[in-house]
Amino acid sequence: MARRGPSAAEQHRRAVAAYVAAGGEESVQRVITAVQSLSKKLDQWYARQLADLDVTAGEWAVVATLAKDGGALTPSQLADLTNVAPSSMTHRLDKLVERGLVERSPDAENRTRILVRLTDGGWELFSLAIRSSDVVESDVLQDLGDAERGELARLLEVVIARLDDIEA
Repeated sequence: MARRGPSAAEQHRRAVAAYVAAGGEESVQRVITAVQSLSKKLDQWYARQLADLDVTAGEWAVVATLAKDGGALTPSQLADLTNVAPSSMTHRLDKLVERGLVERSPDAENRTRILVRLTDGGWELFSLAIRSSDVVESDVLQDLGDAERGELARLLEVVIARLDDIEA
């Protein structure tokens, strides 16, 4: 019988111990290591989910960005918001248009500009993906009560805001 590797908890403990041995503060390293591990595990799960939906991560980034914006964006805005080159965005948009998930149309206020919007099919895909991921995300957080979830969200939002301050 093949031996399984160390559990996630053991990997976390070892990583924290290594960072502390190198001079890191234990409480800081516990938090950072936990967030990194959570991010990695969620990324792996989301990648499997996108494969099941037959959508690439790049295509999903466009769909999600348009859904979160709630309106229409130019290809350049989408490229900036998803951190890709404009030529890559053009290719992504071509594929998404072909699949009926987005549509391009001239901007009524500036006919030289093109706007991209989700189609009904794009909204359906976004909704399906969110409902599917919500099931797993709820399972991950099931041991936390509503107040604990709220506090965890609040604390993470404080950390994110601090990172924004450092980057500015």
